[in-house]
Amino acid sequence: MVEPPECGLDLLATVNELLIATNPDPDSALAYLLRVPVGDGIVLRTAGTWPRTKALYCYPVPGDEWPAEPDIVERVPLISCVRRGAAIDIVAARSRENRSQLVFTTARGRQAVFWQSPRTRKQARPQVSLPTARAGGISELEIVVDAHERYAYRFAGQQVRTTSRGLACGDYAVVVDGAVVAAVERKSVPDLISSLTSGRLRYALGELAALPRAAVVVEDRYSQIYKPGWVRPALVADGIAECQVRWPNVAIVFCDSRGLAEEWTYRYLAAAHAWAAGEAAAAQRIGVEPPNLRPVPPPVNEPSSAEIRDWARHNGIDIADRGRIPASVRQAWQTSTANR
Repeated sequence: MVEPPECGLDLLATVNELLIATNPDPDSALAYLLRVPVGDGIVLRTAGTWPRTKALYCYPVPGDEWPAEPDIVERVPLISCVRRGAAIDIVAARSRENRSQLVFTTARGRQAVFWQSPRTRKQARPQVSLPTARAGGISELEIVVDAHERYAYRFAGQQVRTTSRGLACGDYAVVVDGAVVAAVERKSVPDLISSLTSGRLRYALGELAALPRAAVVVEDRYSQIYKPGWVRPALVADGIAECQVRWPNVAIVFCDSRGLAEEWTYRYLAAAHAWAAGEAAAAQRIGVEPPNLRPVPPPVNEPSSAEIRDWARHNGIDIADRGRIPASVRQAWQTSTANR
C-alpha cells in the first residue's frame, strides 16, 4: 500500500471546495479531472463526478495538468478534507452523498487510487466474468443514448456503437428503420425510491409502456430497497409491485452491480433489435400491420455548462457561477437554438 503525496503534515484538514472539471485529453478513458484541496492540490483523472454506484479508479497526475481555464463540471463545498495515513477522508457540505474516501494503494505492482463512498464499499461484488460474445449475433449494435444521461454506459467491452440523441423516454434505445423499438431506463436504488415516492416513476413507466418493448434496470439487488432509512420499506416494495401490475409490459429488473446492469441492457437491446427486424418482416409476409414504432428524434448537440452560462449572461439571464444549470435556463437555451 502506498500513501498519498506528501502535503507537509501527517494530518491535514482543509475546508475548501472539491473541483471537478472536464478532462481536456480526448484520448483518455477517464473523462474528468479531480482537484483535491490538500496541500498545493492533488490532481487525479477519474471516470465520474462522485462514487455513486461503484468505486471509481483514479489516476494521479502532476498538478500542472490542471488546466489554466478548466471547464468546471461541479464544485463541491467541503466541511473537511483530511488525510489519514494512506487515505484522504472527504466530507461534503450537503445532506446526501456527503462522505467519500480516496484510498491510495497498489494494484499489480503499480500505484492506484480508488475513490469510494460508504455505499460502494458495501456494494455486492459478484465474482463473475462478463461474456464477450456478440448478443443476438449482431456484429455492431448501435445504441442511442439519451443526450441528458449524465453517467452513461459506455459498453466498452462489447461490439457497440453509441450515438447521443434526445429520447422521449428511457436512457438507452435501439432503432430499426428510423423508429425506436425498445428502450431501457437506468436507475440506482436512491433514484428508484425518489422517483417512486414523488410519482415521477409512474409517468416514466406510462411513456415506456407506449413502446413495443421497454424495461427499467436497477443497478443493485432487490434487498437494497429495504435499507434506505428515509422511507418505509413496505411503501417502496408495495409501490414497485403496483407498478409491475399496472404496466406489466415494462419489466423492472434488479442487477447486482452497475457492470451487470450495463451488460443486461446490452443483451436486452440486442434481443429487441433482432425481434423488431424479424417481426416487421413476418408482418409484411402475412399482410398485417407491423408493430407500432415511435420515430426516433433528431440528434441533440448538448452544450457544455460553460457555454450555457455564457449564453445566459449574454442574454441578460442571471445565473450562478457554479452548481447545476436550472431547468428553466436550459429550456430557454434549447428554445433559442431551435428557432435559429
